[in-house]
Amino acid sequence: MKLSTRTRYGTRAMVDLALGYETRPVSAKDIAQNQGVSRKYLESLLAALRNVGLIRSVRGAKGGHMLARRPGQITLREIFDALEGCDGFVQCTTHPQVCERAKTCVTQEVWAQMYAACMEILEATTLEDLARRAREKTPSADMYYI
Repeated sequence: MKLSTRTRYGTRAMVDLALGYETRPVSAKDIAQNQGVSRKYLESLLAALRNVGLIRSVRGAKGGHMLARRPGQITLREIFDALEGCDGFVQCTTHPQVCERAKTCVTQEVWAQMYAACMEILEATTLEDLARRAREKTPSADMYYI
């Protein structure tokens, strides 16, 4: 299994917002610069995260983006679902009717178990956990890489 750039970059942006949660909105320009992501691509990720209510935008000269809830209340599962969807790793595990082999497929159950195990880890990990790790790994916590 590979994680898409949407999930990787979106998670990095959310950690940036978690690190600044108590202090200020963070501009898309700053996030893009911190993470080495194009601003245009980042804006599309931020829009998807805003559409599901994980972040909110603040207008004005000191505006930017902020988490909609405390970092400890946002799981990686929510970010994953917002950016990847929640159809499983293989569509037939959540929509068996799309596959003519669903009733006899010997791998469908394995893919479903694999997805469930991964989602369990994502549900147990919050942005607060990742922000704490970023602070531990990077003394200034202004720049980090995941």
